[in-house]
Amino acid sequence: MAFSPDFRTMSRPAGTGVGAGVIDQGLRAYMLRVYNWMASGLVLTGLVAYLVANTSLRGAFFAEMLMPNGGVAVRPTGLGMLAMFAPLGFVLVMSLGVNRLSRQAVQMLFWAFCAVMGASLSSILLTFTGVSVVRVFFVTAGTFSAMSIWGYVTRTDLTRFGSFLIMGLFGLVIAGVVNLFLHSPMVYMLYSVVGVFIFIGLTAFDTQRIKMTYQQFAYYDGPDGAAKRAVYDALSLYLNFINLFQFLLQFMGVRNNQNN
Repeated sequence: MAFSPDFRTMSRPAGTGVGAGVIDQGLRAYMLRVYNWMASGLVLTGLVAYLVANTSLRGAFFAEMLMPNGGVAVRPTGLGMLAMFAPLGFVLVMSLGVNRLSRQAVQMLFWAFCAVMGASLSSILLTFTGVSVVRVFFVTAGTFSAMSIWGYVTRTDLTRFGSFLIMGLFGLVIAGVVNLFLHSPMVYMLYSVVGVFIFIGLTAFDTQRIKMTYQQFAYYDGPDGAAKRAVYDALSLYLNFINLFQFLLQFMGVRNNQNN
């Protein structure tokens, strides 16, 4: 799910006004820091996913069962199930500890989160062909980049769409849970289509939110506060990218013939 922590609750020492030119330079440097954290997290996630899917670690996370039709079904083990749900725990800890965690703690939790997410997403490499996964990754990267740039440069106020996107996100979660019992292809198709549009919108919305938040509270949090804020903002964009990638994969991914 998308995660957009509210940094306005962070303690802020009294500060002085700064010139627009200084803020613009600081904003560019800050956005670069955010994107670097996000990109580094994606690299770590990809490496962990590859290692789990292609080394002896695979047996610890997944069990393979021969199907009557000759195919092979891959099912998560207990450790695999833990890896699937552990990222939510990391997000909750980081969200609830936004004002209490140190900069080093936030950074370490971010790396741990990305590594666990990699283990969770390793099943993708077992379900879909490597070529299709790479293709969808680049499609996701292009779509994400375009929407993030638009969110950064547009003069349209996207905050008015924020409540609709969050409501859509909650509806998406509910629909996903319901379809676990219904197993309806029609509901799943609608679920995937809506998911793509929601996370495309959230990418632009979160980018603008990050820009506006920096311009409003620049230099009020001090070096440690700004460093923590960058990690949280990177996490928001990271989650948008990961979710968009997974939804696009449902449309464009090619499944392995040997897996069911």
